[in-house]
Amino acid sequence: MSDSEAEAPEEEVFPENEDCSQAGSIRKGCDPLAQTQRSKLQHRRSRINQQINKEMRMRAGAENLFRATTNHKVKENVALELSFVNSNLQLLKEELEELNSSMEVYQNDSESINVPMIPLGLKETKEVDLSVSLKDFICEHYGEDSSLYEKELVELMELRQAMRTPSRNEAGLELLMEYYNQLYFLDNRFFPPSKNLGVYFHWYDSLTGVPSCQRALAFEKGSVLFNIGALYTQIGARQDRSTTPGIENAIDAFQKAAGAFNYLKENFSNAPSLDMSVPSLNMLVRLMIAQVQECVFEKVLLQLQGVCHFSAHLQVAQEAARVADVYSLVYQTMTQPPVKDYVPFSWTTMVQVKSEHFKALSHYYAAVAFCDHDMLLVDDEGESEKLLIQFHVSVLEGPALSTVLRDPEERRKLGKAHLKKAVMMHEEAMRIHSLCKILRKMDILQEVLSFAHKRSLGCYSQIDHEDDFFETAEVPPVRPKTQQKPELKTTNFSKVRITDIFHRLGPLSVFSAKSNWSPQRRVHLVRGEGGFGFTLRGDSPVLIAGVIPEGRAAEAGLRKGDYITSVNGQDCKWWKHAEVVQLLKSVAEEGVDIGVITILLPELQSQTDRRSVVLSSSGLMSSDKENVRRLGQSNTSRSTGSLLTWNKKNSTAGGKGSSSTFSLPFKDTEAMY
Repeated sequence: MSDSEAEAPEEEVFPENEDCSQAGSIRKGCDPLAQTQRSKLQHRRSRINQQINKEMRMRAGAENLFRATTNHKVKENVALELSFVNSNLQLLKEELEELNSSMEVYQNDSESINVPMIPLGLKETKEVDLSVSLKDFICEHYGEDSSLYEKELVELMELRQAMRTPSRNEAGLELLMEYYNQLYFLDNRFFPPSKNLGVYFHWYDSLTGVPSCQRALAFEKGSVLFNIGALYTQIGARQDRSTTPGIENAIDAFQKAAGAFNYLKENFSNAPSLDMSVPSLNMLVRLMIAQVQECVFEKVLLQLQGVCHFSAHLQVAQEAARVADVYSLVYQTMTQPPVKDYVPFSWTTMVQVKSEHFKALSHYYAAVAFCDHDMLLVDDEGESEKLLIQFHVSVLEGPALSTVLRDPEERRKLGKAHLKKAVMMHEEAMRIHSLCKILRKMDILQEVLSFAHKRSLGCYSQIDHEDDFFETAEVPPVRPKTQQKPELKTTNFSKVRITDIFHRLGPLSVFSAKSNWSPQRRVHLVRGEGGFGFTLRGDSPVLIAGVIPEGRAAEAGLRKGDYITSVNGQDCKWWKHAEVVQLLKSVAEEGVDIGVITILLPELQSQTDRRSVVLSSSGLMSSDKENVRRLGQSNTSRSTGSLLTWNKKNSTAGGKGSSSTFSLPFKDTEAMY
């Protein structure tokens, strides 16, 4: 376990909501006690995760004792205990694998027969009490009474608790995105680059159940993002793919899942859990892309239903070949180390079955194209010949293509060859399917494979003549081609607008964990003949842009660069320029009390920064960098860290990005008071 900390980078700040009354989330998670099929699976997953955690601790203790002791009798007893623990871990792993293979629970309830999709279970997490650490930080860093922020702390903890059980719909996604967006503010508010809050985030591996623990907030962010992708897979799997809208929804969900996993892969490195490692995420992205391609095939098949045209069936055949091609790539990825050591065997078998199944379908629809079109229009002959030239991966042996298209007997022979290939591949898919105990229990998959096999066998019997003395030719595979290439859709976090739960601490541009300021000073000002003697500029908070020498403000102790935080006891960190001006104009003869702070310049903090660098280089501290992002955008570059690195782009020296964290986009106008 690493003691790495998440460092809050300089970022483009999310739009802050000034209406404090609108703060807070009204979204809730699913009832954890609700006895739905999906919730039962999650309960079992949680129980197995806890048991795996217990067994792993016992194994770690036994291994330490085995290494430490020199007593042979103790070593024998410990070795025996280790064998029991390892046996229990193997049983728990198999039970978890069976849960990950429970695909039917996540499918839709439609009566239509579709090949099941592979969904991903959510990562489980332990409860985390952030209140003590955040209260201490509010007192120490912000200099405020932490008891005044009880409501905000409760709201944050309720939001984290709710996101552990999101519903399997758009509301569940918005709940996860809301918490993910709040982590941006939490990172900038409470996680400074040079201090560790001592908060540990515990998450269980979705595939293995092995627990991981880190103090880096980046680990929390990555795990939530993983669950967003996993929830998209469940939403995609439950769509009714017997209708075009259902297929479109499934395509959209799987593309967004692929985008989430790909974003995670590109922005996190050296993750502590296997499910978030680069090989695993690469496998998941390819799996989602394959499932998108399968949906595209179903969409094309549905659109061309009832269309009896030579080119239409060739198109369907090439779409099927494309699906087989991408599933073959997924299978290769799943069988490579280290992925093959922890990916469920049922997943690997399902992917292999689908690859063979769609190869068979490509040959079946090719046969339909050749056998079901006895009469080809003369006008279509040239176009059909062009399509046929690019249809196979290699050149057909035998008569010229023009002869094949004109001669029904030649088309029958070619169709028969494709059907023979289809039957053989359907049988291979069924053989592979029979090797997996979990898949054998999946009735709908068995039904799909059996139906396709019988259909191809029936067509072969119809065109197989008793007087056929020629040997069936060997046809090349169908060339893969698709009408719709899958996309990696990045999650659009900006669609879930939130308010910073701790917005009362002040605008993030000034009041952040990275900034330091002097204790608040209270200054009493009385208007003189020339006014107060200072210039104001900017909004939220208002800046004292200039102070007239020997004026009332200078005599009271105001300095250029001070920020106004209160006026007559009223907190005005979020006030606009005009609001502060209006209040100052209405001041009576007795004057006004102004609270101000002074931002400590970066050079005053350089010693602390240098100390952090020394600690990092000596191995005592490793800072995790978070990706610079705005909601819905990602600009990233690779960097390295100890365990989990959230990367960011480096600002060019002297460029626009080199301004300090407390600079504000001031208005052009200034006013003297």
